[in-house]
Amino acid sequence: MRTAAWVEGWVFTLSSLVCLLIAGGIPGHVLALGLPLYAVMLAGYVMIGRSSATLWIVVVTVAGLAVGALLGSVVVDHAAVLSALLLVSGGGIGALAIVLQGSLSGRFYLAAAFLVNLTIALSSMTSDEAVQALAIFLVSWTVNVIVGIWITDSVRRARDRIARLGAVHRAERWASELEAQRRRSARLLHDTVLATLTLLAHSGRGVDPDALRVQASDDAVLLRQLRHGETPIPRSSGTYNLRTDQAPPVTQSIKALQQRFKRRGLQVHWHGDGDVTLPPHVRSAFLLSLGECLENVRRHAQVDEADVTITQDAGGVRAMVTDSGVGFETDGVDPARLGLAESVVARIRDVGGTTRIFSAPGAGTTVVLEVPR
Repeated sequence: MRTAAWVEGWVFTLSSLVCLLIAGGIPGHVLALGLPLYAVMLAGYVMIGRSSATLWIVVVTVAGLAVGALLGSVVVDHAAVLSALLLVSGGGIGALAIVLQGSLSGRFYLAAAFLVNLTIALSSMTSDEAVQALAIFLVSWTVNVIVGIWITDSVRRARDRIARLGAVHRAERWASELEAQRRRSARLLHDTVLATLTLLAHSGRGVDPDALRVQASDDAVLLRQLRHGETPIPRSSGTYNLRTDQAPPVTQSIKALQQRFKRRGLQVHWHGDGDVTLPPHVRSAFLLSLGECLENVRRHAQVDEADVTITQDAGGVRAMVTDSGVGFETDGVDPARLGLAESVVARIRDVGGTTRIFSAPGAGTTVVLEVPR
């Protein structure tokens, strides 16, 4: 809107100046006074395009009225000046109508400027010139007012659309965050409390009683935190707390996994790289998914051994969990089951990784987890 006023004001003011300069025979005092006033008008319109300060509107108005009065003093003796006068009064000042439509005070200011401008311009004209000037004034100012109203309404409607889009975006983001939190909570409960309840349902078969008591105690702390509205943060596979601790190396956490599953009756053989580094959030997802894969072996494969092979390169880290158990049909897994879909596949996908599962009845299972560095 201000840019449109600046461009139009410049075009008409500069056109008026050119008409004045080529008219010929203009008194020296008119040029001496008029040129600085034209310069002030042009500079004022530049500032209107860059700033929202009301000062520059007033500057352009005063300078434009002064130019109109100056040209009107010689228009009778120099008919060529009439074009310059009409250009500066009709378009040079009239362009302000574009930026004065946004408020009631702006409209009052515009009406006052129009009346004063019209009075100054017509006061020194003959009746024929006055009729011609009045027609030009009415047309130019009416066009500027219509343009100003159209631009103001367009800006208002654009802002309304942007506000609605912003509200929709916030609602979608809130829904996405809520869904992500729900999924994280479902994974958390599946990997902890539900796993413990499953052990209890099977009378803790194959698990050391002391290990089961420790796990149940940890789950009780977790449930208490959830009830109080706290959001636990995964520190390592199978452990959640509310503090950000210095993360131990991945290798140390894998050794902890070996010990934990050994107490539960599953011997984990670890092969591959010994020093693995990952960003904290990727590390957490990697270890939690790896732990869930081993838990699935313990619960479903009907074997007491599993192999974990870790490899890494500049692009990321891969873990291959292999067992020689009963296997399963990969297409026959119930999508409602959280263990594989959420605690492994979705968790790895959320950190930019991929999961591949190879299995068949009687042929064992291999799960490959790949995460970026």
